[in-house]
Amino acid sequence: MKAADLIAFLEREARAMRVEITRVRGSSPREEGAVMVVSPMAMVGTIGGGQLEYMALDEARKLLKLSQSSGFMDVPLGPEIGQCCGGRVEITLTEMDSAARANLVAEVEAQEAALPHVYVFGAGHVGRALASLFQHLPVRCLLVDSRTEELGLSQANVEKRLTALPEAEVRGAPAGSAFIVLTHDHALDFLLTAEGLTRQDARWVGMIGSATKRVKFERFAQSECDGLSAAALHCPIGAGGSTDKRPEVIAAMVVADVMTALTTVSVDQLVEVRT
Repeated sequence: MKAADLIAFLEREARAMRVEITRVRGSSPREEGAVMVVSPMAMVGTIGGGQLEYMALDEARKLLKLSQSSGFMDVPLGPEIGQCCGGRVEITLTEMDSAARANLVAEVEAQEAALPHVYVFGAGHVGRALASLFQHLPVRCLLVDSRTEELGLSQANVEKRLTALPEAEVRGAPAGSAFIVLTHDHALDFLLTAEGLTRQDARWVGMIGSATKRVKFERFAQSECDGLSAAALHCPIGAGGSTDKRPEVIAAMVVADVMTALTTVSVDQLVEVRT
């Protein structure tokens, strides 16, 4: 859940129950620590949906109606509840006082502050399509361009940075960031891609273009960047065996690649590489 959504929810709802998965055995829809908040008529967050979530919603609202401050559920995820995960989860339900509300907001804000950064360089058709998808995902997306009019065309709820020195954004990015390069200028693409690869702690570096463009970049990296290796570079991006070049399709495939990288590589490993 997003901090802004949680804060708005808690301001509206006089009574709310924290519903948290506190133990998982085997397969389950969500991991330990997954939280949703339930009021008599609304909810925010999710513990995975499906029958498990419906059962937890019902239990939370029953506890609120009976003025009971806490509860516990131990649920097998099998045929008896219409799910086939095969695991088992324990759920703790606790009515939230003012301190618990403040603590949860702080937890969610801390999670947001730790989100991986995804830099999209170039606010053209594909860049805007990428921003539209990343705004819904657990990342901090930054759309970067030197063109005011192109940035203005993006309706995505992401951070937009107007700058004549986009390479400074690469240098100032936190460890573990992803860099997607698709500007209006091939020379600038090469510069930004080289900056991303030079860092060595990026989780993903990709540049739009053909196999021919990749070969040209490899020559550039060798001759102009002290033999910089392009082994970690994703180029072409958004291929996946498809020949569809519509911006939305390319963006969807790139997002899948980036999110796979972001969710399978730990920040600690990347920090160790850099230090």
